[in-house]
Amino acid sequence: MKKVALVTGGGRGIGLGICEKLAADGFNLVLSGRSDASKVADSVAKLEAMGAEVLYCSGDVASAEDRAAMLAEIKARFGRLDVLVNNAGVAPKVRADILEADEESFEWIMKINLQGPYFLTQACANWMVEQKKADDSFGGCIINVGSISATVVSPNRGDYCISKAGLGMMSSLFAARLGEFAIPVYEIRPGIIKTDMTAGVTEKYDNLINNTELLVEKRWGVPEDIGKLAAAMARGDMPYASGQAIYVDGGLTLPRL
Repeated sequence: MKKVALVTGGGRGIGLGICEKLAADGFNLVLSGRSDASKVADSVAKLEAMGAEVLYCSGDVASAEDRAAMLAEIKARFGRLDVLVNNAGVAPKVRADILEADEESFEWIMKINLQGPYFLTQACANWMVEQKKADDSFGGCIINVGSISATVVSPNRGDYCISKAGLGMMSSLFAARLGEFAIPVYEIRPGIIKTDMTAGVTEKYDNLINNTELLVEKRWGVPEDIGKLAAAMARGDMPYASGQAIYVDGGLTLPRL
């Protein structure tokens, strides 16, 4: 029986890059997002053409009701969940100096980037534990897509940085808690990745990548880079490494003299 992976925000960008690699590895897929199903129809068709059975769940990860409905759909369709990839996230609508930023943006970002994934992970982890107790050969896995912003400060988007730092601690907490059930938890911290989220700063980063020493590998990252690592984690190719945060950033955070 094929394993099933849930990828939040899986219809585009990094999420789709992860889904493509999981589909190539023989996973069936559940994609979730706030968009109507028609908006991700092309992505779903592409994944199905790769041999995956695909379920799209429209909902907001920040909503407890939507999370519960999504898991109910997965149970009804597949009856199992082997991998959770917490990928969905938002950037600030307005980049504001932390001396001037308002609470509305902070609360909105925390709900989507941290609170939602925290409680989705709680629910999925409990389901995975049930599956492990019923079948000791069950191999679950949780992957959190964070950001270099967990440690690299941007004072004009402090809310985003704090949400990603919190996701890092969340990864550590669940890794520690789920160790007794042999369910590893990993975190991926992407750097400058070419997606819709970075479209508005393309010129800025083109200049930094090409004309400065910002990166060791002088190119934009692409969703496929993240997908390859996530697939290795989901396959079980990173044993004895639960709780680790791996930077996929072209060397941006590498200390250099």
